[in-house]
Amino acid sequence: MSLRTDQVMALLGIWFGVGLMIDAWAHSNLAELETFFTPWHAVFYSGFAVVSGWIIWQVWRNVRAGRQGLAAVPNGYLAGLVAIPAFAAFGFADMMWHTILGIETTIDILFSPSHLGLIVTMMLIITTPVRSAWNAPDVGAHPSLGRLLPALIGLAFATTLVSLFLSYGDAMQYRSEGIVQAFSLMEESSAGPRPVGPGADRVAIAMVVTNVIMLSPVLLLVRRWLLPFGSVTVMYTIMVLMPGAQVEFRNAPILLSFVAGGFVSDLLIRWLRPSGERRAAYWAFAGLSAFATWSLYIGVASATGGGLPATPELWTGAPVIAGLIGLALGALLLPNAVTAEPVRPSVADAERA
Repeated sequence: MSLRTDQVMALLGIWFGVGLMIDAWAHSNLAELETFFTPWHAVFYSGFAVVSGWIIWQVWRNVRAGRQGLAAVPNGYLAGLVAIPAFAAFGFADMMWHTILGIETTIDILFSPSHLGLIVTMMLIITTPVRSAWNAPDVGAHPSLGRLLPALIGLAFATTLVSLFLSYGDAMQYRSEGIVQAFSLMEESSAGPRPVGPGADRVAIAMVVTNVIMLSPVLLLVRRWLLPFGSVTVMYTIMVLMPGAQVEFRNAPILLSFVAGGFVSDLLIRWLRPSGERRAAYWAFAGLSAFATWSLYIGVASATGGGLPATPELWTGAPVIAGLIGLALGALLLPNAVTAEPVRPSVADAERA
């Protein structure tokens, strides 16, 4: 597919993804939701309609050009095409579920079978630009930010879907004061001078979960391409939108710390030049990126939440654990250095020209 086609797909995917963020905001912040037919559902499902229409239109254009069967489906668009009727079926099931059983208002919303079906099929649709770019002959091993942007947007929004359904382990939703209190070993209490907040174990587990969710898609792309500067910043900026919407962006400093972590990760990519062929650099990036991101998390929380936590073992060790987990992810995703694929003759001729 042309870059323009993927760009339009990514833009319509933003509509689709933002619609879900608005719906997540409503479920997290409005006390009573009594009907399936809401303004935020209208935004969400209209996003599905326009994205589906764009995919179907691309197939129809190829059919009119004389292609038949799977040959009419653009490269990378098949999974999204198959997911369209499945998403519609799960949407109908969700409407019936809400009509019969009511609207979920607590953690049960994250385990609803109809919701899980919607999220899986939505992920297949919204990651279409990633699959399209993966083997596109004009992308190459060193793509520009503009050429890779649709794929970055698609994968980042897909990551927000994962973070949404693991919200009970999302470290991006905590406020600075809560993080500092937790790592000062202040227990939850309804009386006495001690402030109430999440426990240290809860914050620590959330950091592990969020670290894996955010870093894994970045490492996937780093193995495939030498990412252009700004790629991780773009992805992390998108990734913070879902937890931000859920808490009405009351924890803006914490969210911005992840954007800063993306920028540092971009600097590390420029310095280390990690790739599937450079295993040591890949592993180093995985560990250092995670360490830097979560050091910023603790640092920003301390700067805006009342000072350093009172327990030094926690605030010094948490970024180290994050770095070790990042290193482990790097080793799992790239246990052995990969051999560069031969450049296709057509691509080589085009580059020489």
